[in-house]
Amino acid sequence: MLDWESINKEYKDLLITLSNSSISPKERAVLQKKASHCSQLLGLHKEIVELEKLIEQNKQNLTKEEGELRTLYEEEIANDAKKLLELNKTLEDLLYPQDKMDERSVFIEIRAGTGGQEAALFAADLFKMYLKYAEAHHWKVSILEFNETDIGGYKELVAFFDGKNVYKYFKYESGVHRVQRVPKTEASGRIHTSTVTVAVLPEVEEVDISINPSDLRIDVYRSSGAGGQHVNTTDSAVRIIHIPTGVVVTCQDERSQIKNKAKALKVLQARLYESEREKREAQERAERKQQIGTGERAEKIRTYNFPQNRVTDHRTNVTLKKLDLVMLGDMDDLLLPLIEKEREDRRKKEIII
Repeated sequence: MLDWESINKEYKDLLITLSNSSISPKERAVLQKKASHCSQLLGLHKEIVELEKLIEQNKQNLTKEEGELRTLYEEEIANDAKKLLELNKTLEDLLYPQDKMDERSVFIEIRAGTGGQEAALFAADLFKMYLKYAEAHHWKVSILEFNETDIGGYKELVAFFDGKNVYKYFKYESGVHRVQRVPKTEASGRIHTSTVTVAVLPEVEEVDISINPSDLRIDVYRSSGAGGQHVNTTDSAVRIIHIPTGVVVTCQDERSQIKNKAKALKVLQARLYESEREKREAQERAERKQQIGTGERAEKIRTYNFPQNRVTDHRTNVTLKKLDLVMLGDMDDLLLPLIEKEREDRRKKEIII
Protein backbone atom coordinates (compact mmCIF):
# COMPACT_ATOMS: atom_id res chain seq x y z
CA MET A 1 0.00 0.00 0.00
CA LEU A 2 1.19 3.47 -0.83
CA ASP A 3 1.47 6.07 1.90
CA TRP A 4 -0.56 8.83 0.26
CA GLU A 5 -0.01 11.24 3.13
CA SER A 6 3.75 10.96 2.65
CA ILE A 7 3.39 11.52 -1.12
CA ASN A 8 1.22 14.59 -0.47
CA LYS A 9 3.79 15.95 2.01
CA GLU A 10 6.61 15.32 -0.48
CA TYR A 11 4.66 17.19 -3.17
CA LYS A 12 4.15 20.22 -0.92
CA ASP A 13 7.85 20.20 0.03
CA LEU A 14 8.79 20.10 -3.66
CA LEU A 15 6.60 23.12 -4.39
CA ILE A 16 8.27 25.05 -1.56
CA THR A 17 11.73 24.13 -2.88
CA LEU A 18 10.76 25.13 -6.44
CA SER A 19 9.69 28.56 -5.19
CA ASN A 20 13.33 29.21 -4.27
CA SER A 21 14.91 31.21 -7.10
CA SER A 22 18.45 30.20 -6.10
CA ILE A 23 18.27 26.56 -7.30
CA SER A 24 20.11 25.76 -10.53
CA PRO A 25 18.22 25.21 -13.82
CA LYS A 26 19.36 21.58 -13.91
CA GLU A 27 18.13 20.88 -10.38
CA ARG A 28 14.88 22.76 -11.10
CA ALA A 29 14.18 20.57 -14.12
CA VAL A 30 14.64 17.41 -12.02
CA LEU A 31 12.42 18.71 -9.21
CA GLN A 32 9.73 19.92 -11.63
CA LYS A 33 9.58 16.48 -13.21
CA LYS A 34 9.24 14.86 -9.79
CA ALA A 35 6.59 17.37 -8.69
CA SER A 36 4.61 16.73 -11.87
CA HIS A 37 4.79 12.99 -11.21
CA CYS A 38 3.55 13.42 -7.62
CA SER A 39 0.77 15.72 -8.82
CA GLN A 40 -0.42 13.13 -11.33
CA LEU A 41 -0.35 10.39 -8.70
CA LEU A 42 -2.32 12.45 -6.20
CA GLY A 43 -4.85 13.56 -8.82
CA LEU A 44 -5.49 9.97 -9.92
CA HIS A 45 -5.72 8.76 -6.33
CA LYS A 46 -8.35 11.42 -5.60
CA GLU A 47 -10.40 10.37 -8.65
CA ILE A 48 -10.17 6.71 -7.67
CA VAL A 49 -11.26 7.34 -4.07
CA GLU A 50 -14.22 9.50 -5.19
CA LEU A 51 -15.31 6.91 -7.76
CA GLU A 52 -15.03 4.08 -5.23
CA LYS A 53 -17.27 6.07 -2.84
CA LEU A 54 -19.79 6.70 -5.62
CA ILE A 55 -19.91 3.01 -6.58
CA GLU A 56 -20.41 2.00 -2.94
CA GLN A 57 -23.17 4.59 -2.52
CA ASN A 58 -24.97 3.37 -5.66
CA LYS A 59 -24.68 -0.24 -4.46
CA GLN A 60 -26.44 0.77 -1.24
CA ASN A 61 -29.14 2.62 -3.22
CA LEU A 62 -29.57 -0.44 -5.43
CA THR A 63 -30.79 -2.54 -2.49
CA LYS A 64 -33.59 -0.03 -1.86
CA GLU A 65 -34.90 0.26 -5.43
CA GLU A 66 -36.90 -1.86 -7.86
CA GLY A 67 -37.90 -1.74 -11.51
CA GLU A 68 -36.51 0.89 -13.90
CA LEU A 69 -34.63 2.85 -11.22
CA ARG A 70 -32.84 -0.33 -10.12
CA THR A 71 -31.79 -0.97 -13.72
CA LEU A 72 -30.39 2.57 -13.97
CA TYR A 73 -28.33 2.06 -10.82
CA GLU A 74 -27.01 -1.25 -12.17
CA GLU A 75 -25.95 0.41 -15.45
CA GLU A 76 -24.26 3.29 -13.61
CA ILE A 77 -22.38 0.89 -11.32
CA ALA A 78 -21.18 -1.14 -14.34
CA ASN A 79 -20.01 2.00 -16.18
CA ASP A 80 -18.25 3.38 -13.11
CA ALA A 81 -16.54 0.02 -12.53
CA LYS A 82 -15.08 0.21 -16.06
CA LYS A 83 -13.86 3.76 -15.39
CA LEU A 84 -12.32 2.61 -12.10
CA LEU A 85 -10.46 -0.19 -13.89
CA GLU A 86 -9.02 2.26 -16.42
CA LEU A 87 -8.00 4.73 -13.68
CA ASN A 88 -6.19 1.97 -11.79
CA LYS A 89 -4.38 0.95 -14.98
CA THR A 90 -3.32 4.55 -15.54
CA LEU A 91 -2.09 4.71 -11.94
CA GLU A 92 -0.11 1.50 -12.46
CA ASP A 93 1.50 2.99 -15.58
CA LEU A 94 2.72 5.90 -13.45
CA LEU A 95 3.95 3.69 -10.62
CA TYR A 96 5.54 1.19 -13.01
CA PRO A 97 6.50 3.42 -15.96
CA GLN A 98 6.19 2.28 -19.55
CA ASP A 99 9.14 2.21 -21.92
CA LYS A 100 10.01 5.87 -22.61
CA MET A 101 10.29 4.95 -26.31
CA ASP A 102 6.67 3.70 -26.58
CA GLU A 103 5.40 6.95 -28.10
CA ARG A 104 8.07 7.01 -30.84
CA SER A 105 7.84 6.24 -34.54
CA VAL A 106 9.85 3.22 -35.73
CA PHE A 107 12.08 1.79 -38.42
CA ILE A 108 11.14 -1.78 -39.30
CA GLU A 109 13.78 -3.96 -40.96
CA ILE A 110 12.47 -7.14 -42.59
CA ARG A 111 14.88 -9.76 -43.99
CA ALA A 112 14.27 -13.12 -45.64
CA GLY A 113 15.83 -15.96 -43.65
CA THR A 114 15.85 -19.66 -44.51
CA GLY A 115 13.65 -20.66 -47.41
CA GLY A 116 15.00 -18.78 -50.43
CA GLN A 117 12.32 -17.29 -52.70
CA GLU A 118 9.51 -18.39 -50.38
CA ALA A 119 11.09 -16.54 -47.44
CA ALA A 120 11.38 -13.43 -49.62
CA LEU A 121 7.70 -13.70 -50.59
CA PHE A 122 6.68 -14.01 -46.95
CA ALA A 123 8.83 -10.98 -46.10
CA ALA A 124 6.67 -9.04 -48.58
CA ASP A 125 3.51 -10.48 -46.98
CA LEU A 126 4.66 -9.41 -43.50
CA PHE A 127 5.31 -5.89 -44.74
CA LYS A 128 1.80 -5.76 -46.25
CA MET A 129 0.38 -6.94 -42.89
CA TYR A 130 2.20 -4.15 -41.04
CA LEU A 131 1.16 -1.66 -43.69
CA LYS A 132 -2.54 -2.50 -43.29
CA TYR A 133 -2.27 -2.28 -39.49
CA ALA A 134 -0.57 1.11 -39.87
CA GLU A 135 -3.31 2.34 -42.22
CA ALA A 136 -5.96 1.43 -39.65
CA HIS A 137 -4.08 3.55 -37.07
CA HIS A 138 -3.47 6.43 -39.52
CA TRP A 139 0.31 6.04 -39.36
CA LYS A 140 2.39 7.14 -42.35
CA VAL A 141 4.72 4.61 -43.99
CA SER A 142 7.66 5.14 -46.31
CA ILE A 143 10.11 2.57 -47.72
CA LEU A 144 13.73 3.67 -47.23
CA GLU A 145 15.63 0.70 -48.62
CA PHE A 146 14.71 -2.56 -50.36
CA ASN A 147 16.15 -5.46 -52.31
CA GLU A 148 13.40 -7.06 -54.39
CA THR A 149 13.37 -10.53 -55.99
CA ASP A 150 12.25 -11.18 -59.56
CA ILE A 151 8.95 -12.74 -58.38
CA GLY A 152 7.88 -9.91 -56.06
CA GLY A 153 9.42 -10.82 -52.74
CA TYR A 154 11.91 -8.90 -50.60
CA LYS A 155 15.33 -10.17 -49.62
CA GLU A 156 15.39 -7.17 -47.29
CA LEU A 157 13.33 -4.06 -46.71
CA VAL A 158 13.62 -1.09 -44.36
CA ALA A 159 10.54 1.09 -43.80
CA PHE A 160 9.71 4.05 -41.56
CA PHE A 161 6.38 3.97 -39.70
CA ASP A 162 5.59 7.49 -38.53
CA GLY A 163 2.93 8.11 -35.88
CA LYS A 164 1.96 8.18 -32.21
CA ASN A 165 2.68 5.05 -30.11
CA VAL A 166 3.97 3.01 -33.07
CA TYR A 167 6.79 1.48 -30.98
CA LYS A 168 4.33 0.54 -28.22
CA TYR A 169 2.59 -1.87 -30.60
CA PHE A 170 5.29 -2.90 -33.06
CA LYS A 171 8.22 -3.49 -30.71
CA TYR A 172 6.96 -7.03 -30.11
CA GLU A 173 7.53 -7.88 -33.79
CA SER A 174 11.31 -8.11 -33.33
CA GLY A 175 12.47 -11.68 -33.78
CA VAL A 176 12.12 -14.69 -36.06
CA HIS A 177 8.79 -15.28 -37.81
CA ARG A 178 8.21 -18.84 -39.10
CA VAL A 179 5.82 -19.59 -41.98
CA GLN A 180 4.42 -22.97 -42.99
CA ARG A 181 2.67 -23.10 -46.37
CA VAL A 182 2.81 -24.45 -49.91
CA PRO A 183 5.04 -22.01 -51.83
CA LYS A 184 3.90 -20.57 -55.14
CA THR A 185 7.10 -22.03 -56.57
CA GLU A 186 6.27 -25.59 -55.36
CA ALA A 187 4.71 -27.77 -58.06
CA SER A 188 4.16 -30.91 -55.93
CA GLY A 189 2.06 -29.16 -53.26
CA ARG A 190 4.42 -29.92 -50.38
CA ILE A 191 4.33 -27.65 -47.30
CA HIS A 192 7.58 -25.76 -46.74
CA THR A 193 8.84 -24.03 -43.61
CA SER A 194 10.61 -20.70 -44.06
CA THR A 195 11.67 -17.88 -41.77
CA VAL A 196 11.83 -14.11 -41.86
CA THR A 197 13.62 -11.91 -39.32
CA VAL A 198 12.20 -8.59 -38.18
CA ALA A 199 13.97 -5.82 -36.27
CA VAL A 200 12.01 -2.87 -34.87
CA LEU A 201 14.04 0.22 -33.99
CA PRO A 202 12.51 3.27 -32.27
CA GLU A 203 13.26 6.62 -33.87
CA VAL A 204 15.83 8.40 -31.71
CA GLU A 205 16.83 12.02 -31.27
CA GLU A 206 20.29 13.52 -31.04
CA VAL A 207 19.81 13.80 -27.28
CA ASP A 208 19.36 10.00 -27.11
CA ILE A 209 22.60 9.21 -28.92
CA SER A 210 25.31 11.40 -30.45
CA ILE A 211 27.40 10.48 -33.49
CA ASN A 212 30.81 11.97 -34.20
CA PRO A 213 30.80 13.12 -37.87
CA SER A 214 34.45 12.05 -38.16
CA ASP A 215 33.31 8.44 -37.51
CA LEU A 216 31.24 8.42 -40.70
CA ARG A 217 32.09 7.59 -44.29
CA ILE A 218 29.42 8.83 -46.68
CA ASP A 219 29.16 7.60 -50.27
CA VAL A 220 26.67 8.68 -52.94
CA TYR A 221 25.57 6.67 -55.95
CA ARG A 222 22.75 6.43 -58.46
CA SER A 223 19.41 5.03 -57.32
CA SER A 224 18.01 1.82 -58.75
CA GLY A 225 14.51 0.41 -58.96
CA ALA A 226 11.19 2.23 -59.40
CA GLY A 227 11.33 5.99 -59.69
CA GLY A 228 10.60 7.03 -63.24
CA GLN A 229 12.76 9.32 -65.31
CA HIS A 230 14.89 10.53 -62.38
CA VAL A 231 16.33 7.06 -61.61
CA ASN A 232 19.95 6.52 -62.68
CA THR A 233 20.30 10.18 -63.74
CA THR A 234 21.65 11.71 -60.51
CA ASP A 235 23.76 10.51 -57.58
CA SER A 236 20.90 10.80 -55.07
CA ALA A 237 21.24 7.50 -53.18
CA VAL A 238 23.32 7.62 -50.00
CA ARG A 239 25.37 4.99 -48.16
CA ILE A 240 26.66 5.78 -44.65
CA ILE A 241 29.24 3.62 -42.89
CA HIS A 242 29.78 4.03 -39.14
CA ILE A 243 33.51 3.23 -38.99
CA PRO A 244 33.81 2.23 -35.27
CA THR A 245 31.02 -0.38 -35.49
CA GLY A 246 30.96 -1.20 -39.19
CA VAL A 247 27.20 -0.51 -39.37
CA VAL A 248 26.13 0.30 -42.95
CA VAL A 249 22.95 2.20 -43.85
CA THR A 250 21.66 3.04 -47.32
CA CYS A 251 18.71 5.15 -48.45
CA GLN A 252 17.38 5.83 -51.94
CA ASP A 253 13.80 6.72 -51.06
CA GLU A 254 14.00 10.39 -52.09
CA ARG A 255 15.20 12.05 -55.30
CA SER A 256 17.15 14.50 -53.14
CA GLN A 257 20.58 13.45 -51.90
CA ILE A 258 20.18 15.73 -48.86
CA LYS A 259 16.88 14.11 -47.85
CA ASN A 260 18.29 10.61 -48.33
CA LYS A 261 21.28 11.50 -46.18
CA ALA A 262 19.02 12.82 -43.40
CA LYS A 263 16.89 9.65 -43.45
CA ALA A 264 19.95 7.39 -43.51
CA LEU A 265 21.37 9.21 -40.47
CA LYS A 266 18.06 8.64 -38.64
CA VAL A 267 18.26 4.90 -39.36
CA LEU A 268 21.90 4.83 -38.22
CA GLN A 269 21.02 6.59 -34.95
CA ALA A 270 18.23 4.07 -34.34
CA ARG A 271 20.50 1.07 -34.98
CA LEU A 272 23.28 2.37 -32.75
CA TYR A 273 20.81 3.24 -29.97
CA GLU A 274 19.26 -0.23 -30.16
CA SER A 275 22.70 -1.83 -30.05
CA GLU A 276 23.57 0.11 -26.90
CA ARG A 277 20.24 -0.75 -25.32
CA GLU A 278 20.72 -4.46 -26.04
CA LYS A 279 24.16 -4.31 -24.39
CA ARG A 280 22.68 -2.70 -21.27
CA GLU A 281 19.83 -5.21 -21.07
CA ALA A 282 22.22 -8.14 -21.54
CA GLN A 283 24.38 -6.81 -18.73
CA GLU A 284 21.34 -6.43 -16.47
CA ARG A 285 20.25 -10.00 -17.19
CA ALA A 286 23.76 -11.25 -16.43
CA GLU A 287 23.78 -9.35 -13.15
CA ARG A 288 20.50 -11.02 -12.20
CA LYS A 289 22.11 -14.35 -13.14
CA GLN A 290 19.50 -15.06 -15.77
CA GLN A 291 20.39 -17.16 -18.75
CA ILE A 292 20.70 -15.00 -21.85
CA GLY A 293 20.72 -17.91 -24.31
CA THR A 294 20.78 -16.87 -27.94
CA GLY A 295 18.97 -13.61 -27.26
CA GLU A 296 15.38 -12.65 -28.02
CA ARG A 297 16.23 -11.53 -31.56
CA ALA A 298 17.30 -15.05 -32.50
CA GLU A 299 14.30 -16.84 -31.04
CA LYS A 300 11.21 -17.91 -32.96
CA ILE A 301 8.42 -15.61 -31.78
CA ARG A 302 5.52 -16.58 -34.02
CA THR A 303 4.40 -19.31 -36.43
CA TYR A 304 2.06 -18.70 -39.38
CA ASN A 305 0.45 -21.96 -40.57
CA PHE A 306 -1.46 -21.24 -43.78
CA PRO A 307 -2.97 -24.72 -44.46
CA GLN A 308 -4.68 -24.61 -41.05
CA ASN A 309 -5.37 -20.84 -41.16
CA ARG A 310 -3.61 -20.68 -37.79
CA VAL A 311 -1.15 -18.26 -36.19
CA THR A 312 0.57 -18.89 -32.83
CA ASP A 313 2.53 -16.41 -30.74
CA HIS A 314 5.01 -18.46 -28.71
CA ARG A 315 5.58 -15.79 -26.04
CA THR A 316 1.97 -15.64 -24.86
CA ASN A 317 0.83 -19.07 -26.19
CA VAL A 318 -1.99 -17.31 -28.04
CA THR A 319 -3.28 -19.30 -31.02
CA LEU A 320 -5.78 -17.79 -33.46
CA LYS A 321 -7.67 -19.60 -36.20
CA LYS A 322 -7.93 -16.50 -38.37
CA LEU A 323 -4.57 -16.16 -40.09
CA ASP A 324 -6.30 -14.81 -43.21
CA LEU A 325 -7.59 -11.82 -41.20
CA VAL A 326 -4.28 -11.33 -39.36
CA MET A 327 -2.46 -11.01 -42.69
CA LEU A 328 -4.97 -8.28 -43.57
CA GLY A 329 -3.82 -6.27 -40.55
CA ASP A 330 -6.15 -7.62 -37.83
CA MET A 331 -3.29 -7.94 -35.31
CA ASP A 332 -4.78 -6.68 -32.04
CA ASP A 333 -5.54 -10.17 -30.69
CA LEU A 334 -1.80 -10.90 -31.01
CA LEU A 335 -0.43 -7.56 -29.83
CA LEU A 336 -2.73 -6.69 -26.91
CA PRO A 337 -1.81 -9.83 -24.87
CA LEU A 338 1.87 -8.88 -25.33
CA ILE A 339 1.16 -5.37 -24.06
CA GLU A 340 -0.63 -6.84 -21.04
CA LYS A 341 2.26 -9.25 -20.44
CA GLU A 342 4.66 -6.31 -20.38
CA ARG A 343 2.33 -4.54 -17.92
CA GLU A 344 2.47 -7.60 -15.64
CA ASP A 345 6.25 -7.73 -15.91
CA ARG A 346 6.42 -4.06 -14.90
CA ARG A 347 4.34 -4.80 -11.79
CA LYS A 348 7.14 -7.07 -10.58
CA LYS A 349 9.60 -4.18 -10.58
CA GLU A 350 10.12 -1.52 -7.93
CA ILE A 351 7.49 1.20 -7.63
CA ILE A 352 8.71 4.60 -8.82
CA ILE A 353 7.48 7.59 -6.80
